[in-house]
Amino acid sequence: MATIEELKHKIATASDLQSVVKTMKALAAVSIRQYEKAVESLSEYDRTLELGLQILLKNRPEVLLRKTAISHSRIGIVVFGSDWGMCGQFNERITSYAHEKLMTSHTSAEKSLILAIGSRVYDRLEASGCKCEAYFTLPSSIGGITSVIQEIVLILERWQRETQVEQILVLYNQILSGATYRPTALQIYPLNLPWLKSLQQKQWKSHSLPTFTMNEEQLAAALFRQYFFVSLYRACAESLKSENTSRLTAMQMAEKNIAERLTELTMDLNHQRQTTITEELLDIVSGFEALNS
Repeated sequence: MATIEELKHKIATASDLQSVVKTMKALAAVSIRQYEKAVESLSEYDRTLELGLQILLKNRPEVLLRKTAISHSRIGIVVFGSDWGMCGQFNERITSYAHEKLMTSHTSAEKSLILAIGSRVYDRLEASGCKCEAYFTLPSSIGGITSVIQEIVLILERWQRETQVEQILVLYNQILSGATYRPTALQIYPLNLPWLKSLQQKQWKSHSLPTFTMNEEQLAAALFRQYFFVSLYRACAESLKSENTSRLTAMQMAEKNIAERLTELTMDLNHQRQTTITEELLDIVSGFEALNS
């Protein structure tokens, strides 16, 4: 049985750990709201992009709808994970999902170019046999997302130019409701044809359809770059939101376990103290009786 000093040390350690867990829980809760706002702020910008694509589809649909079938000779995959631990099965789930996507695609692992975002998911992908071409650390705040996404875009454009990548998928964890999230795949290149056709058939809200004087090829390229950037930005913000949600859940469970452990240790300490006092009293009584006899 542990001594009183050992129990006191364990209680002090558990209390310190409880303070760390509470701090991390508070930080995760604040971060969730920040990334929620970042995703919400993109909705209006995303709507503007859709309107631009819709106008181009109604005036010159062949510019966006002429993409030929994908031969699956080269595929680029961007995987969003985390840099920090204590977030449950966050990285394990997205790593398993990446494996599933590679298995179901018609492209061999040697022809797949993987870009890992987050050192934890990078380590897991490498350990599972998926060679990553590069990886980035995740931004620690909303302000750092833009610079990271810009660097990612440059790498993806280089892949398209130098290795003839014909398809780009973005894999990330997305919040469904509450604390529930699931791995999600988004194809950002080429543009999704069913989605483009639904935009083309969508009715314009006003009576007059806007026109444009810019060269349609340049306009399509500009709209695509913006769509590329916004899609990656949203995926990053959604992933960070899911990460912090997973961490919040993990910290809540840890806080509960620590509280239960502290209760057990306190009861053991009180029991040990009572036992020590009882033993001392018995020694005094035994000594008193020995003197009287």
